[in-house]
Amino acid sequence: MGHQAASSTAATYSLLLLCVIHNCFANELKANQTALLSVDASLESAREIPATLFGIFFEEINHAGAGGLWAELVSNRGFEAGGTNTPSNINPWSIIGNESFIYVSTDKTSCFERNKVALRMEVLCDSSGSIICPPDGVGIYNPGYWGMNIEQGKTYKVILHVRSSDSVNISVSLTSSDGSQKLASTNMLANASDVSNWTKMEFLLQSEGTNRSSRFQLTTTNKCVIWFDQVSVMPLDTYMGHGFRKELASMLEDLSPRFMRFPGGTFVEGIWLRNAFRWKATIGPWEERPGHFGDVWQYWTDDGLGYFELLQLAEDLGVSPVWVINCGISRNDEVETADILPFVQEILDSIEFARGSSNSTWGSARAAMGHPEPFQLNYVAIGNEDCGLKYYRGNYLKFYYAIKAAYPDIKIISNCDGSSTKLDHPADLYDFHIYTSASNMFSTNRKFDDTSRTGPKAFVSEYAVTGSDAGRGSLLAAVAEAGFLIGLERNSDVVEMASYAPLFVNANDRRWNPDAIVFNSWQQYGTPSYWMQHFFKESSGATYHPTTIKANASNSLVASAITWQSLEDENSYLKIKIVNFGNATVNLNICVTGLQNAVNSVGSTKTILTSTNLMDENSFTEPKKVVPVQTSLSNAGTQMVVAISPHSITSFDLSLSQACSKSVI
Repeated sequence: MGHQAASSTAATYSLLLLCVIHNCFANELKANQTALLSVDASLESAREIPATLFGIFFEEINHAGAGGLWAELVSNRGFEAGGTNTPSNINPWSIIGNESFIYVSTDKTSCFERNKVALRMEVLCDSSGSIICPPDGVGIYNPGYWGMNIEQGKTYKVILHVRSSDSVNISVSLTSSDGSQKLASTNMLANASDVSNWTKMEFLLQSEGTNRSSRFQLTTTNKCVIWFDQVSVMPLDTYMGHGFRKELASMLEDLSPRFMRFPGGTFVEGIWLRNAFRWKATIGPWEERPGHFGDVWQYWTDDGLGYFELLQLAEDLGVSPVWVINCGISRNDEVETADILPFVQEILDSIEFARGSSNSTWGSARAAMGHPEPFQLNYVAIGNEDCGLKYYRGNYLKFYYAIKAAYPDIKIISNCDGSSTKLDHPADLYDFHIYTSASNMFSTNRKFDDTSRTGPKAFVSEYAVTGSDAGRGSLLAAVAEAGFLIGLERNSDVVEMASYAPLFVNANDRRWNPDAIVFNSWQQYGTPSYWMQHFFKESSGATYHPTTIKANASNSLVASAITWQSLEDENSYLKIKIVNFGNATVNLNICVTGLQNAVNSVGSTKTILTSTNLMDENSFTEPKKVVPVQTSLSNAGTQMVVAISPHSITSFDLSLSQACSKSVI
């Protein structure tokens, strides 16, 4: 770093000496117990942090979308999860009654061209005659994703498609898991002539009770042959009215993210290209979407949460969408560069779908889905973890130049790491992933200190502590990750974006540990890593101020300082974050110089994330065992002596006087 590094070091020591001369520090250095933190809040040293620095990464993993963020309650709603061959596996659908009463099979008689499998239900019993149906009838039921959460007073929209040569009298119900408790019910009555062709039926069911492991069922006491297809149950009350589970989407909103990367990492590629995410199969009417088997995470998704819905979620959250595309590469097969143009055209079409006018070919498809105005898509990531594979560079260049020619303002993200070596191809950003132990994660806070200050910026799109240090989401993992993020703040001149991964896990299908948000059909909680990210929610677009730590102890402390303005009270704050990765309390002397505003003790706060055991986790029984605790800060000022707990993240938000408030940029 040469002359620049020497100048920075000299300035740091000058600040430290200035603090000592002015008696900023009340205590002498004591080995392993005391440290000195200087914050240079002067205008000259201030630097603006990218407005996009911290965001979120959504991947269809751990049933994050199907059975999670997407509020559809029916699993395998089109009976396609068993594949296109019939008879097929219709799990988790099951029959009500025994084989002497009912026979269920599948065939390819659906009216939907892209998903031809339908369920055929033959009822052998009747309300009279030789075979009498049970009083509650026979039929089929769907338990959803490990039970449906049905709540008293809430309304659920039921849509199903039916065909029969007989008149039908079907009870459409939401019940307990064994059918004994009926929560909501209506009768579907139709003459044979009304349902001789496929007919769409819609109902609203208002629940009279609450049951966390409910099911949806279709029953009858009449002899008949009837076909069902595309059966949906959705709560009316969803986030922004767009079909997202309200509690989970609200947890994302609470992070104040600035971007959302989607629809995944490896999920985008597939183990084989035939199972890769193909965006055109996920748009249009939900009944027409064929769905696909995600062979990476080994479960079926009906793609109700498709490309359009993810763009909609980004818009609802007020964040920039980052569209991860398949570049003709899966884990096991690759398209040669000479044959990649159809893939390139598909991605150009996807951008037109997002950004094109409502009169364009694909923009009109978006408009037909109810969104005539374009989405603000400005980032495209070409592939996921594909750098070094045989055809990646050649394919990448085809995508890069085609996208830039049509949309020169779009920022394109390469899979190749440019943090240590210069890229051999053009890019606006490069993707950097890190999954490692807690100690390695913490030490990686220096990773970008020596990165070239010219060229593409870094996008740390996947980071997390994994392995035994992480458990299912430990305090230790969160503290280490916070130290790493402080390093990203410090280097935010070369790091433009960062997001934790994975975001969600359904507790019934843990494909990956740990995750930020854990849920089941009716509960949810944030892991310590989720709450850790709250310490950085004000950082994007804030002003960064250099900090220096001098300590006789080991290098267990890292710190950063920003000034930011609250949208709630319009007050400005100086936020000082300190991560103590060590196992001893540190008496920290804080000295702030160059501040243009006076500090008010009124409105100043201290927030800490720690616990009695570094492997402590949150759970459904103790969802807030490890969460940030905020208290008032009576001794707030430019000179403070504070105790920093072991294995902790601490934030001091110093309220700044309005009288002197002005931008430092």
